[in-house]
Amino acid sequence: MKTKLKKTYNILLRIFILAATYGFLYKKIFHDKDWQQQYNLFTGLLEKPGIKTLLFIVVLLMLVNWGLESQKWRFMIGKIERVSFFRSLLAVFTGASISFFTPNRTGEYFGRAFILDKASHVDGILITILGSMSQLLITILTGTLSMLVFIPKFLGSNTFFSGYIFYGFVVLIIFLDLLLLFLVVNVQFLSVLRDKLLRSKLKKFRKHLAVFSEFRPHDMAYVIGMSFLRYIVFTIQFLVLLKVFSVPVPLIDGVIIISLIFFVLSIVPTITLTELGIRDSAAVYFFGIWFNHTSGMSDSILIGILSAATLLWIINLAIPAVIGTFFVFRLKFFRKNSQA
Repeated sequence: MKTKLKKTYNILLRIFILAATYGFLYKKIFHDKDWQQQYNLFTGLLEKPGIKTLLFIVVLLMLVNWGLESQKWRFMIGKIERVSFFRSLLAVFTGASISFFTPNRTGEYFGRAFILDKASHVDGILITILGSMSQLLITILTGTLSMLVFIPKFLGSNTFFSGYIFYGFVVLIIFLDLLLLFLVVNVQFLSVLRDKLLRSKLKKFRKHLAVFSEFRPHDMAYVIGMSFLRYIVFTIQFLVLLKVFSVPVPLIDGVIIISLIFFVLSIVPTITLTELGIRDSAAVYFFGIWFNHTSGMSDSILIGILSAATLLWIINLAIPAVIGTFFVFRLKFFRKNSQA
């Protein structure tokens, strides 16, 4: 491909990303009628003592959250190309922008990989996917284990999962969780099995699976540990926001319910915009069950739950997506001597 044509395609793709990101933000912010009521509640809360401090903590934790993700990606991508922490942070925010309008945030794989200078884009995408899988692993482990506590505690005999069926369900969940953990920790075996996993038609792709051989169990233990730290951070954010909006939920029960909400978000196919609706629905459903077993859910509590879930979405996803748009023009979709 000629150099001028590559530059033209690079510019057009960057402009598309900017237009799509801001277009999706505009549609959600200015065309959702439910925002007005939540906005009025939010502005009223700012007058209460201590609320601004709590909100500052949540925003600060957003930076911690993405800082941890940047360090994790920097460590992983270092297997094929050394990048600075600042450049890794730019890649993460840029990936957040592209993920904003792609199914299940798959765009972040490309948004990060295409910031690399020399290493193979395909290898970069595979490493980024592996990092996302480690985060998904934590969400699945915490979500399924929370489910084992939530079902007998709040659903009891009113569910299909009771008695021996529930015990069988417990064994199955624990087995699957351990299997997933084993597979992610030992991801290097994918490079060993690549000849058996891929047919001859995908022969050219086989060489890229060799990148997984770079990740030993101790490397993956570090990656999973960083993923768990991120999980703790945005769980704390959610708990703080529930306090901000006066949703009275005990700490342990709150952690269990939040884990279930994140778990639902991880297994339901979405794009970031529709994710907000699913996030709200899941939050209302699980917190609704809890409140139905205690004091009942009032309208103010319902609005508080929706507001907490919405503001978490804005802080952790919408704001990083906007920040990432400032770095979109650093992406290199086509390079002079690009590797496959």
